[in-house]
Amino acid sequence: MYFLTEEEKKHLLKGLLPRSRELGIAEELRGWNWPAPPLQPVYDTVLALYEVANSYCPTNRDLYLRRVRRVFPAPSAAMVQGRVLHAALVHVLVSAKRLIYSVGVAQYQTICRELQELGPVNVESELQALAPEDAADLKRKVAIVTEFEKARIISRIQEILFKQPYIGEDSLAVLAIPVIVEQKLDGSFLGLSPNLSTDAFTVCEPMIVDLKFGERRDFHRLTTTGYALVMESLYEFPVNIGCLVYGSFRGDRLIINKDLHIIDDELRQWFIESRDEKARMVYEEIDPGFPAECYQGCHCYAACHG
Repeated sequence: MYFLTEEEKKHLLKGLLPRSRELGIAEELRGWNWPAPPLQPVYDTVLALYEVANSYCPTNRDLYLRRVRRVFPAPSAAMVQGRVLHAALVHVLVSAKRLIYSVGVAQYQTICRELQELGPVNVESELQALAPEDAADLKRKVAIVTEFEKARIISRIQEILFKQPYIGEDSLAVLAIPVIVEQKLDGSFLGLSPNLSTDAFTVCEPMIVDLKFGERRDFHRLTTTGYALVMESLYEFPVNIGCLVYGSFRGDRLIINKDLHIIDDELRQWFIESRDEKARMVYEEIDPGFPAECYQGCHCYAACHG
């Protein structure tokens, strides 16, 4: 799901990358300038990146409940689904890399066969929290994601082997699966958790990738922006491109749409303002009040409305 199509590669290489280099980013909004305003944290409060980026609740009262009143409602069915499907994808990607290294290029047919026979990740413990019909539906979706990703990787391995007769295991793994999944990052320089984890980071071009199952929302781009700032703060190289991958299901078909975007000054400023506003809310224990309208399926609804 993280691999770009030929059309998306063209859009990235001929459109977004040249534009991002011409556009320029304000120096004070690069992550490596974390010791100075506006990136320097104002409040002595450490937030998870998702707490800064998410705004499903219009007033962010879910954050107030969790961090100030220490209320921890059970995750909604949509939250469980997102977590499980993400785990299903990671299972295939990591298993494929492991097979390449352990089996070796000389036995590539064994790699393909064992990958084809790979079963879905075990998610039985996660399914127990769901109603029976929701659990059955999620198991079906896990199988769809698993089969889709296995087919993509096998095709990529075969294509690379046809072109590169002298390739070794390490090069094959990087070319066939050019993403690092769940890369751990320390966000401390920016007032964020020291235990952050990106969904994926592409190796060929520094690009943050985040996977979503659900409706597209404008604040989703704050997730890629936050991780880009953290990577810049740690490694001091520019990260200008983000990619949101939206997965949905139409019957037994997996539909994928991608939002490739430049992480520009506007997004960076938005992320910093959101960080400071939410850190102040937690630090000063400010109740933001109830939103005019709660979103459907909010897992905090009972905590707010009894």
